[in-house]
Amino acid sequence: MNDPSSKTPAKVLVIDDEPQIRRLLRVTLESNGYSVHDASSGKDGLVQAAQTRPEVILLDLGLPDWDGVEVLKRIREWSRVPIIILSVRDRENDKIVALDAGADDYVTKPFSSGELLARLRTALRRSQPQSASAVFRRGKIEVNLAARIVRRNGAEVKLTPTEYALLRLLVVHAGKVLTHRQLLTEVWGPNAVEQTHYLRVHIAHLREKLEESAAQPKWIITEPGIGYRMLEE
Repeated sequence: MNDPSSKTPAKVLVIDDEPQIRRLLRVTLESNGYSVHDASSGKDGLVQAAQTRPEVILLDLGLPDWDGVEVLKRIREWSRVPIIILSVRDRENDKIVALDAGADDYVTKPFSSGELLARLRTALRRSQPQSASAVFRRGKIEVNLAARIVRRNGAEVKLTPTEYALLRLLVVHAGKVLTHRQLLTEVWGPNAVEQTHYLRVHIAHLREKLEESAAQPKWIITEPGIGYRMLEE
């Protein structure tokens, strides 16, 4: 059963395209004290994850729009919520790929209700406090990390994949200095650690698109000789 001392039931998000599986999981989980939300596609699953703030996600790999690993990676861009994979794929490599991408556990279908509930309890015990929000706001800048949408003064800003990757890192680590090496490794890979001109060019583009004055940035701050940070309010 869910922890009876908890004031509210733990929320579980089920992302699976099979109606029968969703129905089975809803009945099983609700009868054991959990609150259940569900989604039948990767896109809807991301929306639900951002809106409902679940304590645990049960994620199928065989979704109709995106592969479950892609959904997993996108959620991991902004949340550390425990994610348990439920899949018919039983090859060792599939399990390794999912776990390396950030899954906390992997359960092969078909599974017993007892095993799943035990895995769920374990995931809840290990879970850490989640990010306050999937939406980051600084001044007139808004970054929706779940939807990958950036706005300034309410209008959507078009960023290149590289610009967004840089901005996401700065946002996720707001208030902390990210070194040139860290940013280059995360965005361009370990072979680019000496290419600091990449950073200067793309940071300049970000400032032009997001700051009131690119020459006098208020939010994306340079730490001379070290790196960059997103200023905290």
